[in-house]
Amino acid sequence: MRLTWYGHSAFRVEFADTALLIDPFLSGNPTWDGGWEGPAEGISHILLTHGHDDHVGDTVEIAKATGAQIVGNFEVCSFCQSQGANNINPGNHGGTIDCGPFTVTFVNALHSSSRSTGNGPLYMGNPLGLIVSPKSDKRLYHLGDTGIFGDMALINTLYEPAIGLVPIGDRFTMGAREAAYACRNFFAFETIVPCHYGTFGALDPDAEKFRAALGDAADRLTVPTRGEAFEV
Repeated sequence: MRLTWYGHSAFRVEFADTALLIDPFLSGNPTWDGGWEGPAEGISHILLTHGHDDHVGDTVEIAKATGAQIVGNFEVCSFCQSQGANNINPGNHGGTIDCGPFTVTFVNALHSSSRSTGNGPLYMGNPLGLIVSPKSDKRLYHLGDTGIFGDMALINTLYEPAIGLVPIGDRFTMGAREAAYACRNFFAFETIVPCHYGTFGALDPDAEKFRAALGDAADRLTVPTRGEAFEV
C-alpha cells in the first residue's frame, strides 16, 4: 500500500489498481499549495470522515471532474449531491459498504460535524472513523477527528487494522498524550501515521511530542512529508 499525506487529514491511498482520497482538504489548506488535480488523478472514490469544511474540502469539485464516488454518512453525501456531485454511496455507524476492490466500515468518532453558513451551522450528520479493508492489502483505519474513547479497543478487536492514521494536534482532536495512549493500549498498529497537526496555529506544530509520548512504540511511527508518497 502506498500513502501520500497532503497535510491536515488529507490522504491519497493506493493499492493494487485502486486509488482513493480521504478528506481532501487541498485548495484551502495553508500547508499545501499543489491544488487538488494531482492528488485526484486516477481516483475512484473519495471517503469523508465528517462534514467540517477542513475535511470535505474539494470533494464536490473533484467528484464532478473525475466521477469519483463519494462515501460518507448520509447527511454529508446528501449535501454533496445537492451541490451537483451525484455519485454517492452513503452509510452510517456500524455499516460496511462494498466499494469493489475494498470495503469501508463506519465506526465511532468523538467530535462534531457541521458546515458554516450565513444562517448558522448546517448539520452534517455524525462524525465517523473509517476502516478501509482492501481485498488484497493491509487494513487501514483513518480515525477521523476524535477524542480518545475506551471502545477503540473494541474496534481493534473487531477489525484488526494494521495501519492507523491518527489525529494528534490537540484542541479539536486528541493531543499527543491521548493519541499515544490509544496507540499503545488500544491498538496493535504495524504502522502509525500522525495527522491533523501543523495546519493552523491552534494545533501542535509537529509530531515530536507524539513521538516522545509513544515511548517504545515510536519505532512503529512514520512521520510523512507532505506530498511525498511512502510505502506501508
